[in-house]
Amino acid sequence: MATGTDGFAGLLGALKERSGRSYGALARQLHMSTSTLHRYCNGDAVPTEYAPVERFARLCGATSEELVELHRQWILADEARRRGRVAERAAEAEPAAEADPTPPTPVADAPSEAVDAAPEPVVIGPQPGSRKRRLRIAVATAAVVAVAVPVTFAMSRLGGDEAATEARGRGQAPGGASAGTSTGTSVPPSPTPSLSVSASPSASSSGSASPSAASAATERPQPAAGQGGGAAPSVGISSYNWDAPCGEDFLLDQQPNQVPPPPAPQDTRGWARALGGVSGGNTQLQLTVTGNTDESVVLTALNVRVVGRKAPLTWQAYSMGEGCGSGVTPQTFAIDLDAARPLTKAVAGQDGDTVVPAKEFPYKVSTRDPQVLNLDVHTEAHEVTWYLEVAWSSGDRHGTVRVDDGGKPFRTSALEGRQRYFYWPDKGEWVAG
Repeated sequence: MATGTDGFAGLLGALKERSGRSYGALARQLHMSTSTLHRYCNGDAVPTEYAPVERFARLCGATSEELVELHRQWILADEARRRGRVAERAAEAEPAAEADPTPPTPVADAPSEAVDAAPEPVVIGPQPGSRKRRLRIAVATAAVVAVAVPVTFAMSRLGGDEAATEARGRGQAPGGASAGTSTGTSVPPSPTPSLSVSASPSASSSGSASPSAASAATERPQPAAGQGGGAAPSVGISSYNWDAPCGEDFLLDQQPNQVPPPPAPQDTRGWARALGGVSGGNTQLQLTVTGNTDESVVLTALNVRVVGRKAPLTWQAYSMGEGCGSGVTPQTFAIDLDAARPLTKAVAGQDGDTVVPAKEFPYKVSTRDPQVLNLDVHTEAHEVTWYLEVAWSSGDRHGTVRVDDGGKPFRTSALEGRQRYFYWPDKGEWVAG
């Protein structure tokens, strides 16, 4: 495990020890296995989402300052884990590069040496051994070609793989195509959103990247020669519900007796997707933006692009939980999808009796200075499909990073007037609220 996880694991371990609870007791309350929690605290693994980390920290009585530092350390640990996976993939490709491209000594040399050692007399007309000799030479030559072609192909293929890996690390997809990726399980975790990087004419390249930072170059990408500024940042979705443990609402085209019980909080998004659900009322995304070079990159704006807007769905609404009571609300960015031109508006947060001031763009990021953006994207009158664009600039380079839902636009529908259901564990059924 990369050393970048040491700080994160150290904080988790300190919180666990201070709580005085065992791994088993904490794991039961967090709806995860004891071995998984133990690996997190030992630094042997890093959670793919921050939500379970925050629940763990709050369960252990973390202060607001500790929560902020823990989030920062998780971002750095997640980045270290991503780079470690890319390095492993590059190492797996090295044996092909180490193959000796030098072809073996051609068998055809043997007849040549035999001729030099004992010259044959010149005889007019075909001789009994000449045809066999020519056949042996032809076979030997074909063997040399057969050896050389695979070696050449392997080396060219290796070069292509390395180029593709480097391109992904710069926020590009091979060939400049949009690269949307997603991961699914039986009750799948949140999908990995698609990120399409489009550079302005002043930038040197364009393409796309997977936000969870699923792939990156083993070396930090640098600006092209003759250009000033850093590379496009990496943008990932670290949570689909930054207000956890507060519940979410999903619209489902199914009756209550057909809907299974809600899963653990970290799996609600995948649960809803498996049932064909749509976010109800609002979508609370938490974006993590990390620079890909040591040189600072400025995030100049966050724009929402509406793909379609129509009448809201008439499906039933199913709530994943009720109430919060944490007393901590981070600074957020509100986006009203019902507006003719939806804008991103900074909203102040609350930490107990302390107001967390709202901060508008720009923001600055680098490899050592990540940034977290909490978004509340909502609608009260429509069903809206949409995606986001993070605008960035560095020196004379600038562009945008697209954030969508696994290669497709996000989808959010109004809740007003819909029948709403809550799950009662004691009864084992959904009950109208």
